[in-house]
Amino acid sequence: MSKTSVLFVCLGNICRSPAAEAIFQNIVNDKGLANQFIVDSAGTGSWHIGKKADSRMIFAAKKRNINITSNARQIIKDDFRKFDYILVMDNSNFNNVLNLKNQVKGVDLAKILKIQEFALIYNEKEVPDPYFGGDAGFDHVLDILEDSVSCFLENITYS
Repeated sequence: MSKTSVLFVCLGNICRSPAAEAIFQNIVNDKGLANQFIVDSAGTGSWHIGKKADSRMIFAAKKRNINITSNARQIIKDDFRKFDYILVMDNSNFNNVLNLKNQVKGVDLAKILKIQEFALIYNEKEVPDPYFGGDAGFDHVLDILEDSVSCFLENITYS
């Protein structure tokens, strides 16, 4: 059985996408599905490559028993061959990812989707970037991601 590969993408890969990666990994672990998935995250920008997630996001996630362990990296052209799903946090990231994909010849594997297409409870069209805000913004982003990421898994599991 081949594994389903999922890449979460935001701007710098230190807030939203590593949180989405950790949430998704927790959910598949809890459901006994971890061996069926490859999960990663990346950013469209290069500012934070190699760094841990933002300490405020790590703290907010830990309060929910979510452990963010990834190091920031930038999305690369090979990701379009490697991942079945590339889930982006906002319209800007969506456009940046599409532009990069258009530079890669003969790649049709990755489905590029906005994570909020799967939201059930929260109706924001984009996952807001909490980086320049206060602590409440990190909690709100986690609420949004818990909703949309779990609904994404249900969508691909039962479709």
